[in-house]
Formats: sequence, structure tokens, C-alpha cells
Amino acid sequence: MADEDEPETVERDPDTSDMFGAPAVPPANHILKAETGSFELTGSAAYTVIARKYRPRTFEDLFGQEAMVRTLRNAFATGRIAHAFMLTGVRGVGKTTTARLLARALNYESDTVHEPSLDLSVDGRHCKAIIEGRHMDVLELDAASRTKVDEMRELLDGVRYAPVEARYKVYVIDEVHMLSTAAFNALLKTLEEPPPHAKFIFATTEIRKVPVTILSRCQRFDLRRVEPEVIVKNLEMIAENEGSRVEADGLLLIARAAEGSVRDAQSMLDQAIVQAEVGQTVTAASIRDMLGLADRAQTITLFEQAMRGEAGAAIETFRTLYGFGAGPDQVMLDLLDHAHGAAVAKAIGPQALIMPKEQAGRLAAIGAAVSAGTLSRVWQMLLRSHDEVRRAPDAAAACDMALIRLAYAADLPGPEEALKRLQSGETLPSSGPAPAPSGGGGSGGGMSAAGIGGSVNAQARMVAQPQTNEPVPTLQSFADVLALIEKKRDIALRLDVERYVRPISFRPGALEYEPAPGAPVNLAQRLVGRLKEWTGQPWLIAAQGGGGAESAWERQKREEREVRVQIEADPFIVAVMDAFPGAEIVSVRNLPVPEASPMTDAPDEDEDE
Repeated sequence: MADEDEPETVERDPDTSDMFGAPAVPPANHILKAETGSFELTGSAAYTVIARKYRPRTFEDLFGQEAMVRTLRNAFATGRIAHAFMLTGVRGVGKTTTARLLARALNYESDTVHEPSLDLSVDGRHCKAIIEGRHMDVLELDAASRTKVDEMRELLDGVRYAPVEARYKVYVIDEVHMLSTAAFNALLKTLEEPPPHAKFIFATTEIRKVPVTILSRCQRFDLRRVEPEVIVKNLEMIAENEGSRVEADGLLLIARAAEGSVRDAQSMLDQAIVQAEVGQTVTAASIRDMLGLADRAQTITLFEQAMRGEAGAAIETFRTLYGFGAGPDQVMLDLLDHAHGAAVAKAIGPQALIMPKEQAGRLAAIGAAVSAGTLSRVWQMLLRSHDEVRRAPDAAAACDMALIRLAYAADLPGPEEALKRLQSGETLPSSGPAPAPSGGGGSGGGMSAAGIGGSVNAQARMVAQPQTNEPVPTLQSFADVLALIEKKRDIALRLDVERYVRPISFRPGALEYEPAPGAPVNLAQRLVGRLKEWTGQPWLIAAQGGGGAESAWERQKREEREVRVQIEADPFIVAVMDAFPGAEIVSVRNLPVPEASPMTDAPDEDEDE
């Protein structure tokens, strides 16, 4: 028997790694506190990703789901709380987060509040345990791992028992569409006659796979995709809190790539922040490289070139993008997006496009230059081309051929329009960078892509070729445009162009201008139609926000004021005004100086005599 006075043998600390009791060497991501002797996590081990760090803690923090929050708030206020909720939507819109918030709201209790409440700004008695997933009365399950009917029956056996601590026993079942048919049938009976103390919250991304018998017994909420501008505001707030600087265009790229998912956007922001050194600004170019996106401005230029029939320039632009790593299928998707944007801008206006103002103006110019039928055919052609690019053995070559086909057929009229013009004897505009040889197959291919038969194309060339007597005017400046309008005697268009068009830039086939106050809404469309009719080529005319020069009318008025100031300062005019008090200059006109005739230059000898 050991002596009671003998000191107790101290066992070796199990955390030590040395047989003689030396302290263990801390891992690389730990530092030893000198004051307490404890270890503290630092660096990546203690880092929480943005999507988890900024997960909504209250219903006010949910982005883009105002309709659902309003409905729930009114239901809780009136006591009309459903016994089952079905949350559906794409990934990352907040289904699981909303389910957890609902579980907290149903069991919310504080010193002053003893009923369900959506005001979660102050944590209640059960909130912390629910958030950490350790509350006895809130069961969060993944249907993907519990699909069998036996597991569902085992789960439902506990529904009839009252909750232990909270007000309700809440069952949160994520990805509920993964349950088997037998499991759904087992769940159905409980949903038909649930006990008053049980609440069910289901979340799914595949609402069509959930039986209608289950849906009819749930209060359904469709969580919609979050708009890009809302996502951008959320990302700006997070970047500011994280002490990072990100360009606004880069945040817009992330918001568009997220496709309405806030979680995806936050995950991409987490990756974008480390694209620059500490203290530096993350550029849009680096984010574009990170996402693997083609330069959107360059793809708009590519779309413009194809719509103008410039096949060679379009192929060169595509190969430049391809050299920078843009995938051919991604380029075709961007062209599809641009065709859609041009059609929407034509129908509603450039303000309907969620993109930078300059890019929206360029797409609006394309929409104003072509008809809705043409944009519809371009959309169909690009859809077919996208499928070809994905299936082709050489995707880049397939993209080249798609651009050639688009450049040739983009401006061709539809079948009904072509036949109508042929019947009336009108000429049809030729399309493409160069006229196709007679009897060749290029014309038929372009027409078939646009949905027009080769025979119609042949007849169109036969009608169009004889009527080429008048030379096509070439416009090298904005002054040439004004002169052409004057020559064609379109008085209404000339007055509007002279008065309201403040030119910004001009190149053959394209004009950017700032509209003066009071400009007609359809001025760009009228000017596009007339110039296309007179020159025989498509024009891109865009109305920008500012930076334009003087309009012709404003320049004329300024010159008149300058001339009037010079005349009023002339000593002779000043003397006349002083000699006749009350007199005023009503108008200033330039009188032509008569030319001296030869008869009046030399004096007549007979008259002298």
C-alpha cells in the first residue's frame, strides 16, 4: 500500500509528443500565446468563406425575396401560420437559409415575446442552438441520404411526441425531391393530419419531381433569382467590409456570371479578392480572366461586324478573342445574348438592358438598324450555330463558318418580305462582303440559313442587277450626311437632324451622337432607314448620353450671334445707333455683292465725249 504522504505521480500530458514531457511543437497554422500558454488558430485555418460569413441572420438580410417575406410577415401577424412550407428555387437563392430562419421564427421566444415572430434582430432563447444545429426540437435532414421508406417512417414516429423545449417540433427536409415514392406516401398521411405541435419545411431545386399530392398540402414559396443590380450592391457591401477594392465593372461581371445566385456570386467574390495583392484594386480584366469570359465589348464589336456583313473583320476579331482563351461556345453564347439584347432594346429601350450604358447603347443601335424579323432570324441562326460549334470536331472552324453565314445572311429579307418586294418590282439589298457568283452555292447556303429559298435569292439578284444606274453615294463625314439629306429633299428629317443631332464620332456606316433636348424618340430609327435606303448598306446609329459637338442649328445660331456682336461693335453702326435713339437691329442678312460686268468696267468713249 502506497504511503499517503507520497506525492501523486503526474501522468504524462496526452497532448505532448516527447517522451520526457517536452511541449508539443505547434502546427504551422498555430501560434503559442505567451500569456496563457494556449494555442490560437491563425491564417487559413481560422478563415470563414464569405458565403458562410455573410449568411443572412434575419429576414431583412434576405436579398430579392421581398414578396415571400411580406407574405410570411402578414401570416405571422394574423396567426394564419401553415403547418408545412415548400421552398423552391435555383441554387444559391436562400432556400436552406430561409428554412432555418423560419425554424427560428416559429420557435422564437424572449423575455417579452412569447409567440412566433419574424423579428429576429435580437436572438431569442432557442436561436443560438438552432443556428448551430444542436436544438432537440429542430431536425434538419438531407433527403438525399434518407430516401428509403423505412427511414421516413422512423422519422415520422417521433412526430406524435410533443417538443421538449421549444414551441414547435420543426422538421427541415432539404432536397425533398430525392425521396422515393414510398417515402412520399409515408409522409403524405402525416401532412394530411399533422399534430398541432409539428411544422414541416421542405426545400427543393426540382419542384416538378415533388408529387402534387404533397404540394397541395404545403404553402409554396418560389424564391426567384436575384437581379444583378441587387447582387452588385451586396458584393459592394461585402468588399467594403473585407477592406478590398474591386472595380464596378468586375462586380457586374460576377453578378451576371452568378445567374441570380447570391451564394455563387459571393463564392466568386471570395476568389476574385485574391486576384490582386493586398491594398491593390482588383480589376475587371483579372476577374474576366478568372471567370474565363470573353471581353464583352469585343464580342459586341464582333456582333456589329457580322450584322454589317464584314465577314473578314468578324473572323479576325474572333481569332483575337480565341487567342486570349475565349472558348468558341462561349463566344456563340455571347452573340446569342447580344441578339437578345438588341431585340429587347428595340422593343423596350436600352434602359431595359442590365449592362454598362455604352454597351447598351451599341446594342440599341443594332436594334434600331435592323427589323425585328431579322433579329429573330439571327437568333435562330445563332442557336443552330451554337449547337454546331458544340458538336464539331474543330470548334474554332465551326465558329468561323457560323460568322461567315451570319455576315452573309443577317441583312437578307424574310421570305414574305422578299416575295412582296419581287411582286412590286422593288430591288432587294445584297448582303455579305462581296457579291456571290451567279450559280454558286454560297448564296443558297446563306439564304437557307436565314430561312429563304435559293430560287427567291436568284430572282432577287435578277431584279436587283438592272436597276443600278444611279451611283451609290459615299459618306465620309457628318457634313456628307447633311448634304445627302438635303439632296434627297427629306425636309422633316433634315430639320430634325440639323436641330437635334450633336455628333460625337463618325465613320462610314456608323454614327454616334448626343440627342439635343426635345429630340424625337424615333430619330435614330428614321435616320437609319433613310441612310440604308440611299446608300444600300446597313448603318449603326447610337444615341449616347453626352459629349457631343454642336448641332448644325446650334452652330448656325452661335455664328449669327458672333456676327451680330461684331456688327454692333462696328464704329459706323455705333454712330448710327447714337444718331437715332431707340433704333434697334432687327436682323442681319448677307447680301450678295453684284459682279462687275465688262461693259461697266470700261467707260464709253461716246459718253465721255
